[in-house]
Amino acid sequence: MAAKILITRILPDAVMQAAEGDFDITARGETTPLSRAEMVQALTQYDAILATLGDGFSADVFAEAAKGGIRCKLIANFGVGYNHIDVEAAKSHAITVSNTPGAVTDATADTAMTLILMSARRAGAGERMVRAGKWQGWHPVQMLGLHVTGKTVGIVGMGRIGQAIARRCHFGFKMQVRYFNRSAKAVDFPAVQVDSLEALAAQVDILVIATPGGEQTRHLIDAHILAAMPPHAHLINIARGEVVEQAALITALQSGAIGGAGLDVYEFEPDVPDALRHLDNVTLLPHLGTATLEVREAMGMMALDNLRAFFDGKAAPNSVNT
Repeated sequence: MAAKILITRILPDAVMQAAEGDFDITARGETTPLSRAEMVQALTQYDAILATLGDGFSADVFAEAAKGGIRCKLIANFGVGYNHIDVEAAKSHAITVSNTPGAVTDATADTAMTLILMSARRAGAGERMVRAGKWQGWHPVQMLGLHVTGKTVGIVGMGRIGQAIARRCHFGFKMQVRYFNRSAKAVDFPAVQVDSLEALAAQVDILVIATPGGEQTRHLIDAHILAAMPPHAHLINIARGEVVEQAALITALQSGAIGGAGLDVYEFEPDVPDALRHLDNVTLLPHLGTATLEVREAMGMMALDNLRAFFDGKAAPNSVNT
């Protein structure tokens, strides 16, 4: 009998068709994360869950589900980040958690470059000017931004995505690369490791956040780090919203303490406060990091690979808690 799988949000057609061919699937139609009640029910009624961003499987959700008997043996996360799942709590209930590394790397790095260029060159503000009918023609000092080529970029978190961003910055824009990471990284381009995050922030023109989310990195970028940045520098976040202390960032942008910011993620998303939305020195994207059809298909297929292997009696290739 095919394993019974809950897919928590509709995925691209090719992924859904592949899933239907191998499993007994239930596809939830809503585009919002699972509610607590839905998570508890899913853990008790399905053999596995193909989970998506925001499905907050916390320790207390597992504990509540356990009262009725947990059926689920695998949570196959659709995405590389899994800080919304308590993987140790899952393990304590004999549930494997997997993710989709690799598939998201280049698309997320491309989004970082989009934000770097949009923020530095004031593209968002310029587009709003044109759309509002306020552009009166070219002149020499209109919309002056930061020239990106040759500048110094600081990467916070030099994993796969951080390295992909750094590589684009170095080879594409001749930028000097510096980074803050728990360990040194062997890379195929010049890069200088900086021991202190504060020191890195003080040395760069562009600071890019590419570290995993979770309690260990919550508010890693706070008022202290923002104050260390040069006043012309730009902050880019394609990681997780809670890594940046949003209130401190708003204050820094409002006061002109930093040159600008480019954000694809938010501390309390999908809520984006008015204070951010009304600022002209911040570029705001709706969590587009991996939003291409090819990448979302690849992510889905990788999640299915984890499911197939697991129910064939093998280890899930991308398990994060076994």
